[in-house]
Amino acid sequence: MQPVIFTYRHSYFMVKAVFFDIDGTLVSFKTHKIPASTVEALKRIKEKGIKIIISTGRPVALINNLDEIKDMISGYITNNGGYCFVGDKVLASHPIPLRDIKTLMRVGEELNFATMIIGEHDYMIHNPTPMVDEIFVKLLNVQDIDYSVTAETVLKQNVYQLTPLVTPEQQEILMSQMTESIAARWHPDFADVTHKDADKGSAMLEMCKKLDIKPEETIAFGDGGNDITIIRAAGMGIAMGNAGDDVKAAADFVTASIDDDGIKKALDIFVA
Repeated sequence: MQPVIFTYRHSYFMVKAVFFDIDGTLVSFKTHKIPASTVEALKRIKEKGIKIIISTGRPVALINNLDEIKDMISGYITNNGGYCFVGDKVLASHPIPLRDIKTLMRVGEELNFATMIIGEHDYMIHNPTPMVDEIFVKLLNVQDIDYSVTAETVLKQNVYQLTPLVTPEQQEILMSQMTESIAARWHPDFADVTHKDADKGSAMLEMCKKLDIKPEETIAFGDGGNDITIIRAAGMGIAMGNAGDDVKAAADFVTASIDDDGIKKALDIFVA
């Protein structure tokens, strides 16, 4: 199969892999679906031999909205880089230390915010508040949350991500006490907390190394603050039109919004 090459800043790049965030990039917040134009565009680049790789803050258990393209996906960066795999092969694993998890649980009770604690196989809601329904159910379309899962069950597993429903001020207080973790924010009402060595950009570089792909042979799409590292690390970083200003500033190119065929329009330019 002939390589796909695009030009940028007077250089030539062979495209071997494209990384896609899910929420706000592949999947619309308005419809909770992948636009038909995006599905068709992904089919086209897959036929050209280009790898399609997911790069999401969601854990594996909550990736419930990719059925239309599931067979096209070559690999996954999940938990903002905390857990990455291709097929049955784990390429990166960065669990959060137990002491940081317990710190978050304590601070959550003190400041009265809810947190989704996400283990390798199960997840739980610590200190539930009404915001759980607003964020996880209505915004992210996570259905059938099982409130019966206990900390005893989840904390026996590797925990790759914590999603506290916090204000920026609460986040600052929290993260000042978590020594081995970092926070990435892509929505005003919550943050994603991962191990300090886990972010999407670092995960992309690690995945590229193991798949024998050069970083300059990649394109990355995103719309949130947790996408900035991968947008900067990729050969071509593309921000969606619905992205925040900080994401657009980090990108090499800004396409249209997800609901205005943004992915198709960008791929028509760079993967003709």
